[in-house]
Amino acid sequence: SKVIGTSPERHDLSGLTEPLRSHGGITEQRVPMIANRPISVPEGRTLRNFDVFDVALNLVL
Repeated sequence: SKVIGTSPERHDLSGLTEPLRSHGGITEQRVPMIANRPISVPEGRTLRNFDVFDVALNLVL
């Protein structure tokens, strides 16, 4: 299994006790997201699973 990163120099893997694994495939990109406040998503933007932090920190009204 391979994992893509920016460069070997930017990733310290010495503390890992388990092997790396990649994130899920395309079928795992759609995940439910529930908020207790309105969310303002810019026109034309499609949210994906890794956008949850951006939504929580920047798009909640």
